[in-house]
Amino acid sequence: MTVHFALGAVMNEGVDVAKEEAESKEGEKERFYRLSSADSRFKYELSRVPGSEKLLLCLQCGTCTADCPVARFSDSYRPIRILRMAQLGMRERVLSSDEIWLCATCFACSERCHQGVEFANILRALRNMAVKEGIIPPGFREIASNVLKTGFSNEITKFQRRKREKLGLPPLPNSNPERIAKLAEIVGFFSLIGRGDNRSV
Repeated sequence: MTVHFALGAVMNEGVDVAKEEAESKEGEKERFYRLSSADSRFKYELSRVPGSEKLLLCLQCGTCTADCPVARFSDSYRPIRILRMAQLGMRERVLSSDEIWLCATCFACSERCHQGVEFANILRALRNMAVKEGIIPPGFREIASNVLKTGFSNEITKFQRRKREKLGLPPLPNSNPERIAKLAEIVGFFSLIGRGDNRSV
């Protein structure tokens, strides 16, 4: 898939960032993004977040995408595209994108970037911004809910505990949901996972 970003005259049309898809001569789908209401301050806001300071140093060489294990198996996940959208000020598009939640946090991109752009940290910052705006994929919202209820990301059933015991495996550690809930309240976690439009990305 080829991605084109259109600037220039389109900037004055007063329309939100729009996506259009067209078929190229070879039948490959192309995406066109018009940057009519790009947030020119977004890249600076993002680069002030610790770990994202080098966002503007990205030269779009593609090393991050070439070395990414997730990109090898996904047609949509391209670190280079996420970085470019952030640089162009496509705030709404990048924060509501499902791609920012696909990173495996293996740091291959960060280790190989000759400009020292910490892509995994930039994604962490983008995810945090998305959560503050109430954009949390349903799966992550469910995991957060489980952690608050049980102390584990996945609820551990009595059946699983009995099976472990039967197999001679050591018991799982006990969690303390009350302490987790208290910490979540202190840091404002309840308000983050409980608010927003529950947009599925």
